[in-house]
Formats: sequence, C-alpha cells, structure tokens
Amino acid sequence: MELVRPDINLDFIGKRRAALVFSAVLILIGMLSLAFRGGPNFGIDFAGGTLIQLRFAEPTQAADIKGALKSLDIGAFTVQQFGDEANEFLVRASKSSSELKGFSQKALELLETHYGAGKVDIRRAEMVGPQVGKALRSKGLWAICYAMIGILVYVAWRFELRFAVGAIVALIHDVLITLGAFSLANREIDLPVIAAFLAIVGYSLNDTIIVYDRIRENMGKYHKEPFPSIINHSINETLSRTLLTSGTTLLVVVALFLLGGAVINNFAFALLVGVVVGTYSSIYIASPLLIVWEDYIGKRRKTGVAATRGA
Repeated sequence: MELVRPDINLDFIGKRRAALVFSAVLILIGMLSLAFRGGPNFGIDFAGGTLIQLRFAEPTQAADIKGALKSLDIGAFTVQQFGDEANEFLVRASKSSSELKGFSQKALELLETHYGAGKVDIRRAEMVGPQVGKALRSKGLWAICYAMIGILVYVAWRFELRFAVGAIVALIHDVLITLGAFSLANREIDLPVIAAFLAIVGYSLNDTIIVYDRIRENMGKYHKEPFPSIINHSINETLSRTLLTSGTTLLVVVALFLLGGAVINNFAFALLVGVVVGTYSSIYIASPLLIVWEDYIGKRRKTGVAATRGA
C-alpha cells in the first residue's frame, strides 16, 4: 500500500535551513518557558510529597475543598480538578506523611463533615519521600542518557560516525521539544512520562534508521550524484512508509489522548508530541545533518590539502 507515488520528488533538502531555524525557535521557546517556570513541573514521583485523589457525589469547587481541609497539618497544599468532570479532584501537599493511612482517614472525616457522610470517596492516596523522589528523578534522567549512549554506539557500528551523530542530535531535538511542550502546557512529568520519553526515543530512532539505510543504499546506486540529491531521493523513496507508520501510530495515540482518561493523559500527550516531532526530525533534522557533517569534513580536508601544499 502506498499513500504517495513512488516517483515523487519533493524538495525536502532545499528547505533544510528553514526547518533548522524552525526547530531552533521551538526549542528556544520551550527552554524559555522552563526557565520562566523554574524548571520542569515534576509530579509526586519525582518531587516527593502527599497526594490524594477525591471523588465527590456532586460537582464542587476547589476553593470549597481547600476550606474544608484547612485544619489539616500538612503545610501548603493545592487542590486541582482531575479529568473533565467537576466532581473529581487531586489534593497535593509538598509535606509527606509517614502515616498516610491515618492522614487519608482524617482528610475523609473533615470532608464528610463538610459535604455529608457518603458524599466523598478517596480513590487514591500516595506518599513519596523527598529522598525517594530525588533518587527516582536521577534514575529517570540516567535511563534516557544510557539509551542515548547505547544508540550512539549502535548506529556508529551499524553505519558510520556521521550517521550516529545525526541520529543522536535528532533524538535530543525530539526530547527537548517534547519537554518544552510539557512546560508550555504546564503538565506534570512523572514516571509514566519518562517511559513515554524512552518510547519516543525508540520510535524516532526507528524512523531515522529507515531513512539512513536507504541513504546508504543509494550512495552506492547514485554515487555520481551530489550528496544532497542522494539524501532527497532517499527521503522521497521512504516517504510512503513513513506516512503509513506515523499515521497509524497517531490514530492509536490520539485515541489514548482523547479517550484514555486523566490517569494516562500526560503519557498520551508525550507520545502525541513525540510521534509528530520524531517523524518531522527524521526528515528535516537527522538527514540534513549529514550534509552539515559532509560540508564540515570537506572544508577541513581542503584546508589540510592547502596547508600541505603551502608547506
């Protein structure tokens, strides 16, 4: 099955400079947003603290819940709506309780005094200590770093160093843009989101490897053509496969994002952004970087030859 003609010849490489500028602007906006917010919005998994998920029999307001819980000795806390309905909320406190069961029961008693018996249900209660959250945050970051290093070694062995560098830069590009999207949308980063980041790395790499493999094949087939032309041929030849794979993946991810519920919404959002950005980067970032590398090496060779002749 082919979505585009096999002989199509779109000029992707001719637009590489505009694409690189566009990506740089997106990354800059994301980094500025992170700086403005003081860093990523870490969830309880990484920041530590106490979380209670509440479900009420009738719609209510966050301010009313906060008023009912003001006598609790948990320090500063926030109440926010969870999901689309106005009867489910999350209570978050930066202070962690060593006796979460007792804390949950006390919160339930205060809320039932305010709303009535049987009108409130505690759906979930979690507590993560600050040291545990710090350790989880560190392990999540190292998991992504180890994945990048492994990919660099594999692609350098499977192809060439220039392909490996291009793939890694494209993956860093994807992660940074997805991280920036989380900051702009003020979404939390927790353990499922780290799993989504790793899935994005794998998906984007798969797309990039397909294009790289065709480039390497065409380097022998069209060796008399300029290198940018070979890369453009390769992108066009794999375009149908790229659109089919990305399109079917997006259908599933969009369904998860719209219908999966609030629990996996951040996970689905990360995949949604990552699949789109990963498809874009395999065409407009990973492949054009090979030309940048080729131009850089070519200039160095010419400089070396000129210096040798001068000597």
